[in-house]
Amino acid sequence: MDKTIIQFFKYILIGGSAFLIDYSLLWILTERFNFFYLISSAISFICGLIFNYLLSVRWVFDKRKLKNKKLEFLFFSLVGIAGLAINQLSIWFFTEKLKIFYMYSKLLSSAIVLLWNFGVRKFFLF
Repeated sequence: MDKTIIQFFKYILIGGSAFLIDYSLLWILTERFNFFYLISSAISFICGLIFNYLLSVRWVFDKRKLKNKKLEFLFFSLVGIAGLAINQLSIWFFTEKLKIFYMYSKLLSSAIVLLWNFGVRKFFLF
């Protein structure tokens, strides 16, 4: 099987775990602590990003293009911040313009961000 396909499936497993953290925190912060859904979304996304990085570099991507781990994390985070911007814009658009419940908007935006994150990280970092 092609190595990229194997990596993508591993990335899906880790991404799925990170998504559960992200999605759960989004709901908890919004519904239990009454945060505005876009604030909750940003906080939960960043928590998922950190989890994703830690597991991705240990299990998914065995070869690295950058030897400096601090620089690697910086680039990983910059890709994640771009993903956060895509996430926030998508959730806002689906929720405010298309009138979709914010938790469903999160599902849609997560699919978009997954493809962005994997593609860019695979090409530039690993």
